[in-house]
Amino acid sequence: MRKKPSYDFLLVLATTAVLFIISLICIYGMFYFKAAQVNRLAPAAKAAYMGRMNGVVAPFVVGLILLLGICIPKRLFPTGWLHRFTFVLIAASALASLVWGVPTGLLVVLLASLGLQLGVLALAIVGSKRLHFEKKGYWVRLGSSLIHLGVVLFVLDLFFYRHHTLHLLLFWVTTTATVFGMTFCFYADWVVGLVARDKAAIDRKEG
Repeated sequence: MRKKPSYDFLLVLATTAVLFIISLICIYGMFYFKAAQVNRLAPAAKAAYMGRMNGVVAPFVVGLILLLGICIPKRLFPTGWLHRFTFVLIAASALASLVWGVPTGLLVVLLASLGLQLGVLALAIVGSKRLHFEKKGYWVRLGSSLIHLGVVLFVLDLFFYRHHTLHLLLFWVTTTATVFGMTFCFYADWVVGLVARDKAAIDRKEG
């Protein structure tokens, strides 16, 4: 009998698919911008092009934000509490959307996800057993936490790309978190060996 895919696996699969689609849209947009020489068009035509591209990518960004709102809390909460938290988060986002607009509602989800992910990262650094991960191992858990943090910051960067200084800060923090996260996840054995060698060298010096 075929094993049913886990909840965690389905969330990862959905997040990967949405990120892949967003990447394709961004790549297409960049090549089209160059080929059609959009930068030479009149300001109104250029704004219309940007509006069309934003309209195309918006549903997938919304989907990614909602997936993050589910995926990150499950590291901290059991399934029952996860459903309650997700309901409260969606309700808060809907209320903010009605009062201040959809972008603000999505920003509520993102900021909540960022706060939770920073908490997850802190607990992963100290090796807490309270976190719910499918994979075992300190470095794999730390790497997973950094990758998720990178994804949250990546989406935040999409919100604040007009703010040059904040955009650059988010970009480099996102890049650093993602690179270290992937290194810890995919080369965990190498990292363990490297840390063990460094510890052994320090012990020899102290001895």
